[in-house]
Amino acid sequence: MEHFLTEGQFFLIDKPMGWTSFDVVNLMRNFAKRELGIPKLKIGHAGTLDPLATGLLIICTGSFTKKIDQFQDMEKEYTGTFCIGQTTPSYDLEKEPDTDYPTDHITPALLQQAALGLTGDISQVPPIFSAIKMGGKRLYKFARKKVDVEIQPRMVSIKTFELTGIAMPLVDFRVICSKGTYIRALARDFGLAVNSGAYLYSLRRTAIGEFTVKQALTVDSWKENMKKRTSGLPEI
Repeated sequence: MEHFLTEGQFFLIDKPMGWTSFDVVNLMRNFAKRELGIPKLKIGHAGTLDPLATGLLIICTGSFTKKIDQFQDMEKEYTGTFCIGQTTPSYDLEKEPDTDYPTDHITPALLQQAALGLTGDISQVPPIFSAIKMGGKRLYKFARKKVDVEIQPRMVSIKTFELTGIAMPLVDFRVICSKGTYIRALARDFGLAVNSGAYLYSLRRTAIGEFTVKQALTVDSWKENMKKRTSGLPEI
């Protein structure tokens, strides 16, 4: 009898900080092999989260891997914090801040104006520290070798860009955006829009389409559920 995981399922997982999206996929694949006796499981995720980001991942197994593109096309919602007055090469805390900018001129009104100016359909240059391919190579490989490349801008849609808290130099935000939007790049552009600099201090993905992180399981809870579902015990 075929296992329900190999037949096809999708799961909402709350990715912890410090894990890559592939770390979550690999853990689930290895758990299925070692604990559930599934020697080979077709499994993938629907939309990468950076290691320093937390929040919602959709993991698909079996026949549901065919739905990955469908999930990836859905709108995403994020909450997080920008740090104003500094930049980093990666636009987040993966790299140390390397440049300081003035902030004395920045007012709440200027911050709100910048958010409004970055709402709607905008042209965005992806970060060089990203997995986008150029000439068959991932951009981050050029970045690690400190090779300058010209990255072409892409059109993305920012449906909502709301500032939820201002305690300079930290600015909290909520964003609803289209597939392909880099919030790290939005941090860079936000800093430029206030005639300063900015980087992404923290990030959490709170929704993908109709699915929210409140519905998601931690990795440990998922493992417990799989053990109980396989043994016939009630799920938690």
